[in-house]
Amino acid sequence: MQPKKITLRKLQMKLKQPFTTSFGTQTEKEFCILEVEDKNGNIGWGESGALTFPGYNEETTITNQHILEDFLIPSILGNSYDHPDQFNQQISYIRRNRMAKSTVETAIWDLYAKNNGVPLYKVLGGEKKDIKVGVSIGIKDSIKELLETIEEKMDKGFHKIKVKIKPGKDVEVIREIRKVFPDIPLMADANSAYTLKDIDLLKQLDQFNLLMIEQPLEHDDIIHHSKLQKQIETPICLDESICSYEDAKNAIELGSCKIINIKIGRVGGHSESIKIHNLCKEHNIPVWCGGMLEAGIGRAHNIAITSLSQFLIPGDTGPSQQYWHEDIIQPEVEVKNGIVQLPSGNGIGYTVDKEKVKKYTVYEKQFTVS
Repeated sequence: MQPKKITLRKLQMKLKQPFTTSFGTQTEKEFCILEVEDKNGNIGWGESGALTFPGYNEETTITNQHILEDFLIPSILGNSYDHPDQFNQQISYIRRNRMAKSTVETAIWDLYAKNNGVPLYKVLGGEKKDIKVGVSIGIKDSIKELLETIEEKMDKGFHKIKVKIKPGKDVEVIREIRKVFPDIPLMADANSAYTLKDIDLLKQLDQFNLLMIEQPLEHDDIIHHSKLQKQIETPICLDESICSYEDAKNAIELGSCKIINIKIGRVGGHSESIKIHNLCKEHNIPVWCGGMLEAGIGRAHNIAITSLSQFLIPGDTGPSQQYWHEDIIQPEVEVKNGIVQLPSGNGIGYTVDKEKVKKYTVYEKQFTVS
């Protein structure tokens, strides 16, 4: 693989409906995508999961644009790669900025699969031909609206319901859900909204037989989660705290969690995701793939990584139509009875619709070998 032309685009797409978590409400998403063309004419695609505000982690769409334009893209133009891991070695001197790195790294993985004439999931080591998916539901204005949304999603066959919680909308919300849906696979996502001072409140969630509570404490914490997990029965799932293989290793050794959410962008790409996956498999820690409200390119990469064997819990990679009026890939991601079929085409297996991309592009810059 020898990248000869790279196009960076920033897109702005409106969500079908607002999505609310403990750190804010989104009505649209502005994000970067990367198109990497090599000397063979093959094209790899990557998408950043970063948000416009540093609420989930320290990265934003603007900081991603800066790191991509000034450091990452210039580093790969004209270089040859036999394997995507060589790119990771090349840019190891750049600290963090993992979502920006992932935007390039996933595009190179897509390019690698296309140059080898195989689907991306196969070169990643995936084994599944289809994956079960769940759905993430943001904080609603009323319990009635939340219950109606859950019923709608269960009727469509989703295999897991994730609800966002925050102080004041937690125990009683879960209690009302369990009154109506006593047996559904249910988890709560706190997005770092609590501290150890809330331990008595968090203990109350044990009575509801949750699959897990995701990231209840500080976004960068591992030690306090270890203390909490020892005092509650509900499995803790770490999300924001796990940014690398080393983070996952430390969390497992300390007993900070019983489940890990792998987000490709948060850990810097597919290669690090595979390392974390293999570590968790070795220690019998289930993993699943969370989402960052990705459009089609990012969604396709999530589907590919979820085909690995230790992804034992349904992820958040729902259908395109759940979030977007129209997506930027063809065909759009479809879910039937809670199942997504792995695409059989080379690379990510979906065709990027360049007319749709053009429609939503608010910034574009090309880079070529000089």
